[in-house]
Amino acid sequence: MADGSDMMGSLRNPAAFNNIFGFRPSQGRVPFDDSADLFIDQLGYEGPMARSVRDAALLLSVQAGADARAPLSIAEPGSAFAAPLDRDFKGTRLGWLGDFNGYLPMEKGILSLCEKAFADFESLGCHIEPVQCEFAPEKLWSSWRTLRHWMVAGSLGATYADPQKRALLKPEACWEVENGLKLSATDVFAASVTRSDWYRAISRLFEKYDYLLLPSAQVFPFDKTQPWPTTIEGVTMDTYHRWMEVVIPGTLSGCPVANVQVGFNASGLPMGLQIIGRHQADFAVLQLAHAYEQASRWFQRCPSPLLRG
Repeated sequence: MADGSDMMGSLRNPAAFNNIFGFRPSQGRVPFDDSADLFIDQLGYEGPMARSVRDAALLLSVQAGADARAPLSIAEPGSAFAAPLDRDFKGTRLGWLGDFNGYLPMEKGILSLCEKAFADFESLGCHIEPVQCEFAPEKLWSSWRTLRHWMVAGSLGATYADPQKRALLKPEACWEVENGLKLSATDVFAASVTRSDWYRAISRLFEKYDYLLLPSAQVFPFDKTQPWPTTIEGVTMDTYHRWMEVVIPGTLSGCPVANVQVGFNASGLPMGLQIIGRHQADFAVLQLAHAYEQASRWFQRCPSPLLRG
């Protein structure tokens, strides 16, 4: 087990790349004081990673709970997550977001691996259908960039202002700060309104579906000497983090999101699937992830020995 934080998939991408379970809880589920600001800086949350859902839930039972030092923390005892995860999922409605109707470039094999996992959900009694999402995904990306620029500029602005310290920053960090310093208050407000509109849109989707599904990553694990993927299936990534855009819908919603394992490609590289639940329905997401885990048993399988070490 391990704890971590997730602003742009850091509990989901690594979990998918290592064939383990990762869980980004609802906003406020795990109290933390990782920022000078306690009210507005609400993109990154703390959560657990583990080989099994049960282990992750046990860790969350210790992490979660109200804390007077975190005014937005949820007033529900963490002990609730130590309860048995077993549940009947007959008739549960799952919506498949996939690649947002072709908007997100995906490395070949990712969508097919995720779709093969549907059989395990169906064996639980779930019904799966493609989602026709009316919210324009490019708006999510624009909102995300603005909010991230602003937050990074706020946290690293003083470091950037010192020439000696600035020289120690990565070019990507400098790029974030520089773009953040160009923003106006109305730019940030507009981005927050877009985020709010997305929350309203996903809440409407949850009137029809109990959970939403989409891949955990747009690429399979890549060589450690490569800083980041610059293209995906011929599509150029225009920023250093565009290849992780698939995690943005979950991040901006503030809803609980899990990564579950869906198997390996022909090269033995693992991939994962995101399960997004309703606001504060963290335990329900863990329950579905646990049921899927028991049906698929992927958590008991390991990558090829050739990929180790």
